[in-house]
Order: sequence, then structure tokens, then C-alpha cells
Amino acid sequence: MDTTKSPNRSRPAGRRDSRRPAGTPRARRRPGPHDWFAERLLAVLSGQRPVHSLLGLTVGPAYEQLADLAPTGPPLGRPRPVLRHCGRFHPGPGVIEAFARIATGDRVSAMAFRLEQGPDLRWRCAAIEIRGPRTRGDSARGAAVVS
Repeated sequence: MDTTKSPNRSRPAGRRDSRRPAGTPRARRRPGPHDWFAERLLAVLSGQRPVHSLLGLTVGPAYEQLADLAPTGPPLGRPRPVLRHCGRFHPGPGVIEAFARIATGDRVSAMAFRLEQGPDLRWRCAAIEIRGPRTRGDSARGAAVVS
């Protein structure tokens, strides 16, 4: 074994090619604007951040939707919601339709939102929808259970 080389090599000693060994985990994808918005929306919807923190980042009726969905008081002692997965779909240029799975203790909720890119190339939220697990008494469409 050659000990004269730096110990911070990216491949084992004696290996000449740059390929990764089989079974090596893939590199994580680069976060997109939908990931950033999902975190911010969840913080507002769970009472961790005020609704007005997204005032300049929403368009159309999205701010009113957000204000209606967000709790009015400080966060209660419930388990804090955690973003488990966030995905996206590009229906056209300058539009992202995103979806997220949110875990609050042992309950799982779904959040969907639409981002639109403005002429200034900034992404803004245009619509928000929250759905939670159905329980007795809930309507067929579900209930908001993020907080």
C-alpha cells in the first residue's frame, strides 16, 4: 500500500478508475424552490412563523388561503410537524405544482401548492391545499390537521 499519498483520497488505495463501487448511495438531488416553500409554508401552517412572513411570496388568493389555514395563536404543546417528502411536477414553463407529506406524531397529512415564476424570475405561491387523515365525522374531502 502506498502511504505517501494524502489520506483524503476519493477512492481506495490501488484503485485506478474513478467509478464508484456498486451499492454506493446516489447523490442527493439539489433542492428546488418547492422545497424551500414547503418548509416555509409548514412553518406558517404550524404556527412557528407568522402568516405575514410570506406576504410578498404569495399571489392572488393564496395569501387569504394561507391566513384562513394558519393558526391564530402560538403553537400548542403538540408534536411539531415534520416535512417527510416534497415532490414536484412542471405542467409548463415557470410553473411548479408541488406536493408534500407531513408527519405530526403518528399522523400523516398532505399539502399541495402551486408556484408561479414572475417576470422578475422570483417564485411565488399561487395556491395552497391541505388534507389530513380521515377520521369519523370528517367530510369526504378530509380535514386540515397540520397544527
